[in-house]
Amino acid sequence: MPLHVPPAPAPALRSVLTALSSPTAVREARTPSLLRAQGPVTPELPLPVHVLDRVTAEGVSATRLAGWRFLIRSGDRAVAAAETMLTPDGWAFSRFFEGPYITSTERALRQAETMPQPYQPRLLSVPGLYMLTLWLHEDCTADGADGHPAATDLLVPLAPAPPGIAAHRPHRVAELLPVLTHRVTPTRLLGSPA
Repeated sequence: MPLHVPPAPAPALRSVLTALSSPTAVREARTPSLLRAQGPVTPELPLPVHVLDRVTAEGVSATRLAGWRFLIRSGDRAVAAAETMLTPDGWAFSRFFEGPYITSTERALRQAETMPQPYQPRLLSVPGLYMLTLWLHEDCTADGADGHPAATDLLVPLAPAPPGIAAHRPHRVAELLPVLTHRVTPTRLLGSPA
């Protein structure tokens, strides 16, 4: 089934296009792949980036929109990514970067396209575990900037994933959130005072 990519805010896309057309912004980004790109580069696949701040004891997640990420394509592959962030003046370009999450995101998106059910792709960051997941939201008509992971949504950990969590293996939110909650919650040392 095709993925239903939510539309990015127009100012976020404009800020990325402006940064891509600025030799100074590209040069200062110091992303070798972007500097070596031959021919035109284009921002594609805008994905809202949500941050998992906490999970309550009832299993309800508290997330917030942190920005939008665009894969920067040159030819037939993504060579970098661009992020935007919300400022008091609206959406603004934040940075270019590259690394393993670029190819891992592409792989997870290709994997999601083969699933029988349609999804709306998003990214979910779990800062306490240095973890990034592709969040496949079941409500394809939802505003990509809003919402919380539903129990039946899927999370696909991107590589590199934390130890003990398999990258590129889809998990229902109801199954993975308790594991993440346990992993990020500090445990008391044996014999320490209550």
